[in-house]
Order: sequence, then C-alpha cells, then structure tokens
Amino acid sequence: MNAKAKTPRITLYTTGRCPHCRRLKAFLQQRGLTFRELDVERSRRALTEFQRLGGRSVPLVQIGDAVVRGFDRRRLEQLLKGG
Repeated sequence: MNAKAKTPRITLYTTGRCPHCRRLKAFLQQRGLTFRELDVERSRRALTEFQRLGGRSVPLVQIGDAVVRGFDRRRLEQLLKGG
C-alpha cells in the first residue's frame, strides 16, 4: 500500500514512446502516488507480466487486483478512491 491514502499497489506497463503512458504517469504523479513502471519493450519479465494480465496495448495499469486498459480517468479515480 502507498503511504499517502491507503492506495493499493500500482503497476504501470508502458513503452517509451507512448503518449497515453506519459499522460497516465503524469496523472498518478499529480496525485502524489507511488507506482512501479515497467517498460514492456525493454524487459522480457515486464512483457510476460503484461501478457499474463491480458495486455494487448499500453498503457495498462494494475491497481491492487484490478486491471485498467488504456487511460480511463474515471475508472482510475474510482479505483484510487477504493471503489
């Protein structure tokens, strides 16, 4: 859990050239959230985890047990509030 507001672990699957990934990272950073970023093009392990989660495109973010594909602001805010 993040110390800020009892937020579950956040893992972000990205690539270096993805504009939506940059927007998602900024969204999380603006909220002061801690997250782990894994580049699926640079790490075989990251790619394996990404595929296990059903990833087909980036960004993909895992918040606790929930998976969000793409930058879905409403869904992210809902999960970050505990819903």
